Amino acid sequence: MPAWAKARFALLAGLLGTALLLSQAGPGAAQTSDLVSKNAFRVCADPANYPMSTREETGYENKLADLIASKLELPVQYEWYPMATGFVRNTLKAAKCDVIMGYAQGHELVLNTNHYMTSVFTLVVPADGDLSAVDTLSDEALKGKRIGIIAGSPPADHMARNGLLGKARPYNLVVDRRYENPVEQLLNDVAEGETDAAILWGPLAGPLVKEGYPGLKVVPLVKETLPPRLFFRITMGVRQGEKVWERRLNSLIRRHQDEINAVLIDAGVPLVNDMGTEVLSADQ
Repeated sequence: MPAWAKARFALLAGLLGTALLLSQAGPGAAQTSDLVSKNAFRVCADPANYPMSTREETGYENKLADLIASKLELPVQYEWYPMATGFVRNTLKAAKCDVIMGYAQGHELVLNTNHYMTSVFTLVVPADGDLSAVDTLSDEALKGKRIGIIAGSPPADHMARNGLLGKARPYNLVVDRRYENPVEQLLNDVAEGETDAAILWGPLAGPLVKEGYPGLKVVPLVKETLPPRLFFRITMGVRQGEKVWERRLNSLIRRHQDEINAVLIDAGVPLVNDMGTEVLSADQ
């Protein structure tokens, strides 16, 4: 969840871990910050990326945008563009919008705010099936099972290590979700018995299963200790150099973290601690 390279998927799967050092905002930063609208909270978003964002504003990132905009006392204004190649270049860098709501920490195309959530990849299984007690990918019960996975996502390495790729079913990573929805197909296949389980980014799996798959169970993979890591810290992305805007959003995140968590938990997003080792309860 958080997605995960491509766009959101790649934002989550690639995750180039290069943290940008904070510095004092000089004249150059001030000039860049002038690009930020004073009249609206301008959000760059995918119009067909449910449960995260939709043109109808039904995703939880839409709700987060509403929350942040309310604290800024500004209306939300969207620049819609598919989460695919050219997303950042044609939206944020083109100054058509000022923030991307869900961006993996450390990605080089944007300046990251402080993270507002940490989530993890999950195992999705039938709630009353023989895999319902599985919580690690090394569990012998998974051997020989048909497991769906988004091609190229980090759990593939864990599956290979545990001998689970032989019968794995891959689903496309980079798609325009206005026309193709591999995430829903992956979950449909588990629900219909075409596959035995699925591995999916938690911020996608949790909300979708909560809303439409009552027979499925989402298990956060917090017990995996070997690389690559399966948890990621999710930030808001702003234009490079916009330190004033970044600090303003950091302040809002810090002061309203409980409200942000409430939106995410209500949506069904599995939240974990910053080290990805423990699932957080609703009151944490």
